[in-house]
Amino acid sequence: MNSVNTGTIMAGTDMTIEQLKKRANYMRGLNLVSLCCAGSGHSGGTLSMMDLLAALYLRVAKHDPKKPDWDDRDRIVWSAGHKAPALYVSLAVSGYFPEEELAKLRALGAPYQGHPHWRDLPGVEMSAGSLGQGFSVGIGMALAAKLDKKDHKIYIISSDGEQQEGSMWEAAMCASNFKLNNLIMILDRNHLQIDGRTEDVMKLEPLADKYRAFGWEVIEIDGHDMEQIVPALEKARDNTGDKPICILATTIKGKGISFMEDVAGWHGKSPNREELDKSLVELGLTDTFDVQKYFKSINDYQVKVETGLTTKMPKYSRDYWWNTGDNMKAEMDPTRKGMGRALDEYGDDERICCIGADISGSITISNFYDKHPERLNRWFSVGIAEQGGTTVAAGLAREGKIPVFGTYGVFSSARNLDQLRVSVAYAKLNVLIVGAHGGVSVGPDGATHQELESLFQMCGMPNMNVSAPCDSVEVKKATRGLLFEVVGPKYLRFAREATPIITTEETPYIFGKANIFRYRGEKENFIDAFDVCLAENYKDEKEDLTLIACGPETAEACRAAWILKEEFGLETRVVNLHTIKPLDRQAIIRAAVETGAILTCEEHQVGGMGNWIASTVLCDTALAGKRIHFDMLGVQDRFGESGKSWQLIKEFGLSAEHIAEKAKKLVDNR
Repeated sequence: MNSVNTGTIMAGTDMTIEQLKKRANYMRGLNLVSLCCAGSGHSGGTLSMMDLLAALYLRVAKHDPKKPDWDDRDRIVWSAGHKAPALYVSLAVSGYFPEEELAKLRALGAPYQGHPHWRDLPGVEMSAGSLGQGFSVGIGMALAAKLDKKDHKIYIISSDGEQQEGSMWEAAMCASNFKLNNLIMILDRNHLQIDGRTEDVMKLEPLADKYRAFGWEVIEIDGHDMEQIVPALEKARDNTGDKPICILATTIKGKGISFMEDVAGWHGKSPNREELDKSLVELGLTDTFDVQKYFKSINDYQVKVETGLTTKMPKYSRDYWWNTGDNMKAEMDPTRKGMGRALDEYGDDERICCIGADISGSITISNFYDKHPERLNRWFSVGIAEQGGTTVAAGLAREGKIPVFGTYGVFSSARNLDQLRVSVAYAKLNVLIVGAHGGVSVGPDGATHQELESLFQMCGMPNMNVSAPCDSVEVKKATRGLLFEVVGPKYLRFAREATPIITTEETPYIFGKANIFRYRGEKENFIDAFDVCLAENYKDEKEDLTLIACGPETAEACRAAWILKEEFGLETRVVNLHTIKPLDRQAIIRAAVETGAILTCEEHQVGGMGNWIASTVLCDTALAGKRIHFDMLGVQDRFGESGKSWQLIKEFGLSAEHIAEKAKKLVDNR
């Protein structure tokens, strides 16, 4: 970093080109050690950035780890938030915190989330995770610097896939319009994104000419040549013109590791221990890191985390956790796979068109064409462009097609909310929107990727049908039903991680009609311990209470019914509300009348489903004057965190143990 007196210490001294080369190599190794400790994260794009980051953080940018809020520091905004491991490495080698802390990447309670949060960690200028936003944040910072007559610079760390977001070009136009010569875009042009080569997914070239056409000065460099990197950064820093500068750095994804270089599959993958060892050999860093020390650090930390979670968990006479006993075994399967199986099986219908948004394999929408190349003419990859993908789907539906647009729920229910409102719901078009990776169980990706709000948005949208099936089997049934039986706007919400299968092919499923699960006693397999039927066919058994749940939380509600019976002798009616809109009002009213106590359970901000249940109960004339005991369980008005999936279920109080505890109190208070 530059030698600048901040009033506390000297911020550092210039490093030579050769020193920077060595540090960049070291940072690559440290990055991989951190990712291996986490067991997840982004290797490819972090490795491609290291030469640029070494020069930026260790020579060119003004910043002080002893005074991270120094008013005259340069601001480095990571618009490409998925490259967070490289950000943390850059801060560690700059002296913001000990390098050994990097072992806690993506760990629950640690400040090194899967996507960075500025309130967690000094040196992080802005929270990130949804691509295309940091650029405009940087423009706001640059404008503020102009207003305050400050001479510090604002650097934007961006990726080439991010250029597919429409907001990037709004920002590019804005920056040149305001003549922000204090703004510097560092664009990592590694030519790869999750779904493949950028030019195959969504053509970006001629990228340099596009920025020039938007009024920018562009410096094109080899992003791995320190002799080019340092002069480019220094020229941009010393800019006295009236244009913002884009440093367009051609790089190689996975740079430095032979088996990672230029391989799209390493975008969001971390190395295992064997791959880490091979990588350190290739980098010439075999004896540089005490890898065992890093692993011991994270293992000790995880023991501490688990101990804390165990302490907070409600206690019972025995352990009812999934697959810990000799019986009640459950098969686990990711709910997202149910949609993929449905598209694979039913995709021959010529009306069906699928629209991908760069994470196609992750959410399994690519199953539509994986084994069916003849369907590729009905597959449209729009890249990282959720707003555009939504309205493209609307256009297809207007012409009689059945479009399926899928991405993570945080992007398919919020980033594109206006497009959903006007072009899909208001137009009442037959579009299936897929919200994958719902809930905190997404895990280590962290808060920005954990969709906890979609039920508020989608259920509040006129004309919208909303489904949150309980397991992968039911997701497949729901997908089929939404494709062929429900005509109009529709939203399908499901999770990422493997969750218990609690239904079979024979389990009844009708869109809009709830199911009832009744615990009958312990069996070898969890699924066999319950009778299931349509709510409209259920005969009252005078249960003590009702649990109403949706999505994978339904399995937790069933497990809670098991606990309540075995521990307290309580009989529980579990309502699987796989369709939230339209609501099965009769199932809810009957449960209220017949059991007198309802607890709603959702892996979502509390009330997303529960508020609909509450209003149904309160507004029904049949219940006037009757006292119904009611409570809701869900995420309590907070964002998610990074952590292991099941850790987060415990941390956020969403497990069966928490449900049973709350349900028991509800019954006791009658």
